[in-house]
This record gives sequence, C-alpha cells and structure tokens, in this order.
Amino acid sequence: MESRRSPFKSAVPSNLVSPVRRCSRTACGRPAVATLTYVYADSTAVLGPLATYAEPHCYDLCAEHSERLTAPRGWEVVRLTDGSAPARPSGDDLEALANAVREAARPQGRAAAEGQGRRTADPMEVARRGHLRVLRSPDSQ
Repeated sequence: MESRRSPFKSAVPSNLVSPVRRCSRTACGRPAVATLTYVYADSTAVLGPLATYAEPHCYDLCAEHSERLTAPRGWEVVRLTDGSAPARPSGDDLEALANAVREAARPQGRAAAEGQGRRTADPMEVARRGHLRVLRSPDSQ
C-alpha cells in the first residue's frame, strides 16, 4: 500500500530553526532588533528598526551590536529611530512626576490649610466618594 503523506510532513522536526530572527554577527544568538543596510554609492551605513522581511543584502543586529556599530573610515552612520518607540523621559518629566507624587502624598488637612485657611468646594462638584467626584453638567446650572 502506498503512503499518501507528503515527504515534508514525515520529515523529522528540527529544533535548530527558530521563528525569531537572530543577530547576523558570528557566534551571536541574541534576537535581532535592528537592520543594517550599506549604501555603497553614498558611503553610508543605515541602521534602522528591524525590517519586516529579511533581505539578502541587509544585516539584522541585536541591541548590543547595533549600539556598538561603527562604520569604515570615511563612511557615515545614519541611525533611524522608530517613531513607535517610547521617548526617554526628560529631567522636566521626572521633576513633574516627583511634584505630583509629593502633592498626592500631602495630607488633606495641610493642603486645605495652605489654600487660604479653608477649603472651598468646587461649584461643579455634586458628591464625593473616596477619591471619586460626581460633577454637575455645565448645562444644568
């Protein structure tokens, strides 16, 4: 009786092939995060976000190798940033966050004492439950 199974289905599965793209550098098995392309006409090495598909003349690099990348003498390295990557916080952002945490941690009694000695209710506030407030619609005044 003849087998109807495809030769590919009966092949032995391999654990050596991974669906994750790896760094192109020799002996580096880390996952790739960037793609390096050389533009020979402009003597430029372009390092950008990981390309959607692996191209034959592009090199995938891990985070460490992409940070340490240098170009040959006389060449320029252009580093493209991914717009979806989160921006690093600036000093102003961290200071604003610290001030907000300090303000939130301040006891209500001290905050009321600093606010002209008494606490005035918001005219839009109808009720309060813990840290939640019920506000009146501006149209229903």
